[in-house]
Amino acid sequence: MAARALFDKLWDAHVVQDLGDGWALLHIDRHLMHDLGGGPAFAELARRGLNLHDPELTFATADHAVSSKPGRTASTFPLGGRLHAALRDGARASGVRFFDLGTAGQGIVHVMGPELGIVLPGLSVVCTDSHTCTNGGLGALAFGIGSSESVHVLATQTLRQQKPRRMRIRCEGRLGAGVTAKDLALHIIGRLGAAAGVGHAIEFAGPAVEALEVEARLTLCNLAVELGARFGLVAPDESTIAWVRGKPWAPEGAAFEAAARDWRTLASDADAVFDREVSIDAAQVRPTVTWGTSPEHAIAIDACIPEPASLGARAEEGAAALAYMGLQPNAPIAGTPIDWVFIGSCANSRLSDLRAAAAVVGSRKVAPGVNAWVVPGSEIVKREAEAEGLHRLFIEAGFQWREPGCSMCVAANGEQVPPGQRSVSTSNRNFVGRQGPGARTHLASPAVAAAAAIAGCITDPRNLA
Repeated sequence: MAARALFDKLWDAHVVQDLGDGWALLHIDRHLMHDLGGGPAFAELARRGLNLHDPELTFATADHAVSSKPGRTASTFPLGGRLHAALRDGARASGVRFFDLGTAGQGIVHVMGPELGIVLPGLSVVCTDSHTCTNGGLGALAFGIGSSESVHVLATQTLRQQKPRRMRIRCEGRLGAGVTAKDLALHIIGRLGAAAGVGHAIEFAGPAVEALEVEARLTLCNLAVELGARFGLVAPDESTIAWVRGKPWAPEGAAFEAAARDWRTLASDADAVFDREVSIDAAQVRPTVTWGTSPEHAIAIDACIPEPASLGARAEEGAAALAYMGLQPNAPIAGTPIDWVFIGSCANSRLSDLRAAAAVVGSRKVAPGVNAWVVPGSEIVKREAEAEGLHRLFIEAGFQWREPGCSMCVAANGEQVPPGQRSVSTSNRNFVGRQGPGARTHLASPAVAAAAAIAGCITDPRNLA
């Protein structure tokens, strides 16, 4: 057999039928559903008189449109309440497991899937959310789909897909002290551009990736879609196996050991050929933050905001981004005053992310005039953080400690940065209006966000005394 990349192995294992011209019918192992698309998908299934093919392979939770306000109920945000009810009722009528508010398992769909062991290495995973690629950090074939595709999966447990090309980003060397997977991801997008991965499945590899903890790999794959790719992958290894072991939905005993033996085969062959290969020197990565309105508008935190002319064909876009963000070229990005800090989202809301932010905060206080929120990615993350006392640290520092959900990342839940105000956010998108009409968003790591909350401006956390 010819040498195969990791993506080839995962793809081939799920082909039900080769449809020709690069298209295939794939079996879907896990279908994750959230409140924005889940209710309508169940309603469409019922309207067409179709039955759910495999209810036990579908899992639902409310995350996008529910409020994160402390003490919230499903209807705290009225629209979110209606979407929550539609998802809950559709799931119950179809026999789908629904993780409701306040129960272990509820949370951002890309956080709760891996933490419960619903997502496992080697599985195919879909959800009506482009950041489904997050799950590729476990070595899963995970990708976002559209609403009509979701209905197709509900009815058939299959999906017609065109195979993308393969791209490998090798991260050589090691990340420096205080430099995180989020910094690495933003650095890569800033260097390669937001369209570099279009039409490709991206495998992240190399010593710097192998050294990352599993939750950091999930962060790295989360931002693969910001490179234009639907798939992001990291080959599973012993760290992955150890992380998955004991998860509620993971196999147990002999079944787990048999699965682990299979997972150890999920790696690109030594002589596998990729359509594109890129090398990144991880030692050159510094804490990184965005200055504009695309994740590719990323610079090191000790750098200056670029001149639009330096962006070549994208000079006009750069000038518009600077105008929207209210920034001047050639000024240092560090020291830019901020109004809001948001620590959360499917990119950076896991326990390790909250620990990293807490380590920066310590006994310090949030700067006067800064609104700072910490939104755990799931009910389990919230409970684990509270067991460690992290919530008390944040609250005493002046942060709001919120309930699990997407919150201010997507602003589809009534939680927005006011027009013209500036936010440092651990989320994955800084598009115009992403955090609310007129909101100005700088993407960063939890450490950088925490440092900004303390200093009242964009700050290198390594420089805090």
